[in-house]
Amino acid sequence: MIDRTIKKCLGQMIKGVQVVAVHHDGSTRAYTSHWVCQISFDEPIVMASISSKHDTYPLLLAAERFTVSLLAADQIAEGQYFSYPGHKFKYAAPEFIEHDENGDPYVPNSIAYLMCDVFDRIERFDHDLVLATVSSVREGRLKEPPLLYSARHGWRATGDNAREKGRSVRDELLARVDEVDGGSQG
Repeated sequence: MIDRTIKKCLGQMIKGVQVVAVHHDGSTRAYTSHWVCQISFDEPIVMASISSKHDTYPLLLAAERFTVSLLAADQIAEGQYFSYPGHKFKYAAPEFIEHDENGDPYVPNSIAYLMCDVFDRIERFDHDLVLATVSSVREGRLKEPPLLYSARHGWRATGDNAREKGRSVRDELLARVDEVDGGSQG
């Protein structure tokens, strides 16, 4: 069990919310996650965390592929459905899941969805890490703010920019580097 103080601190992390979905052998299952991330700049590689106890797990292993729908801030119902309460239904609600021309499931009206092909799995602790190549994408509502989640703060929408308009902190830092490098050469 995680120490209470550590758990409170970890709960401050805020991440985008996705729905990971799989279709295999006539069955479609999905789960809400905020533990999917890009892990490479050079290759389109993502990592998804999944519990071996989850009903999506055996389908994902058998299919060796999955989709990731990136939820928009107005998709809390979809996010909530594919978390705990939705599993009581034992099916994927048609208003929350559609299938593309290849039969791959995705959440309609999401920001985008990614088709991912599994190439490795790391079995650890209470969740496995599934590594996959993004083989295709479908753009959706790319300009919409994403849905975020924090264990301590719950569902959130992205807010205003953190950077002042017209100010580039990056450019300021690069100018500082140039200033330091120029001064050390003289």
